[in-house]
Amino acid sequence: MTLRDDINTALKQAMRDRAADRLSTLRLVTAAIKDRDIAARGNGDEGSVGDDEVLGILSKMVKQRQESARTYEEGGRLDLAERELNEITVIEEFLPKKLDDGEIIAAIDAAIAEIGASSIRDMGKIMGVLKSKYTGQMDFGQVGPMVKDQLNKG
Repeated sequence: MTLRDDINTALKQAMRDRAADRLSTLRLVTAAIKDRDIAARGNGDEGSVGDDEVLGILSKMVKQRQESARTYEEGGRLDLAERELNEITVIEEFLPKKLDDGEIIAAIDAAIAEIGASSIRDMGKIMGVLKSKYTGQMDFGQVGPMVKDQLNKG
């Protein structure tokens, strides 16, 4: 069963349960996926986007909501911040488990070994390997400095 199927199943269940907030979030997710499908067809691709792209969409949605929640909290709109955080909880159900720092370091070391990286010039290749294998499992904004540290150690 694909990630898209899991999301559609959850959407139908939210309809049956009359869970309005959950349903709203799941509709936003399916709309974002459909938008990407349409964009892919416009580029000449056939069919629908795969699980990797869906994970990318979900990760991006979580990051957007984290930024919005932070902005709302700074502006004193705790009700809107709470709604954003609730949406994050629903979206994260479909993302793989986040890796802890030790697992991230191990993944970085494996990527460095895989491509034979020796300097900071190889950072883009390393990030590419990590993104292809660990989309949704790590925050790449935080991983960049960790990759630099590992390259400087080696």
